[in-house]
Amino acid sequence: MVRVGLIGFGLAGQAFHAPVIRGIPGMELACILERHTDNAKKRYPEIRVARTLDEMLADKSIQLCLVATPNDSHFSYAKACLEADRDVVVDKPLTPTMTEAEELVRLADKRGRLISVYQDRRWDGAFLTVKKLVQAGTLGAIAEYEARFDRFRLDAKPNAWREQPGFAAAGVLWDLGPHLIDGALVLFGEPQSLYARALCQRETSTVDDAFDVILQYPRLRATLRARIIAYAPSHHLLLHGTAGSFVKYGMDPQEEILRSANYPDGHDWGANWGLEPEERWGTLSPVNQPPRKVPTERGDYRGFYANVRDAIEKKASLDVPPQQFMRTQRAILLAHKSSREKRVVDWNEVAE
Repeated sequence: MVRVGLIGFGLAGQAFHAPVIRGIPGMELACILERHTDNAKKRYPEIRVARTLDEMLADKSIQLCLVATPNDSHFSYAKACLEADRDVVVDKPLTPTMTEAEELVRLADKRGRLISVYQDRRWDGAFLTVKKLVQAGTLGAIAEYEARFDRFRLDAKPNAWREQPGFAAAGVLWDLGPHLIDGALVLFGEPQSLYARALCQRETSTVDDAFDVILQYPRLRATLRARIIAYAPSHHLLLHGTAGSFVKYGMDPQEEILRSANYPDGHDWGANWGLEPEERWGTLSPVNQPPRKVPTERGDYRGFYANVRDAIEKKASLDVPPQQFMRTQRAILLAHKSSREKRVVDWNEVAE
């Protein structure tokens, strides 16, 4: 049994980590670090709540620590846990700087501990569907890939640290950029160059609330976008290739359920978890053939933590290892550099 300590119980901890960990056979959510409020005790009265990191780490049976705090505290918490000889998962992004990220990877290696970043969107049903199509060569050579997160919210969330300029790594490029960039890198590898613009669409925004990131490959252009003013959302995923096209509308259903009052608890999430109805399937248009619907693969965010459990037990290698999450870290920093300097940046430039 892998006993887990969850550091932070805001939105990420409540919706995207605690229920998922409790859904994994062979994992136990043993302790939650919540410094001030009592939301963890109200939701999970049977789980021990710590007020300090030292109090959590005093329990030597906790093997895995998960950092789900504001981005500017990721480094200090992850470093302390590694120094206490714990395996670590950090919610994306890993840290606000490349120097800090590299230090954590070196420390994990020195201590012989595992470190990974929570890239749960790899387990979106739509992304798994696109990955399957690309790997099978169904679309031929891919010439264009586009992934979008469209939302409609005209006002900033009160007291939300992600929308306040005083916090390191605030803004939507730091928030949603890791999802979209990681997906493109998984599908296509490292690009030759990158161009990005971090945007403020709302009059009230003090940090970026939208972005465009373009990854340029020799024969492929990957465009990654997020919008905060998109009342009628566009496609979520689009691919054009030499053998056809694929387009998918609508976001994965898992997030909405995990954020609702009907979030799952325990191992049984139901036979239909992560499945989409036929009307939400994507459309494949092969060259010289009629378009047809493609069933969306089953999505399941539990796949991330099931893999971490197996890696800790030395039954598998990490699905999100350092060499992968560090290239995502590089891309995020290069995107900010490109936006600041208003130019195309080479993949091998200094990312800081």
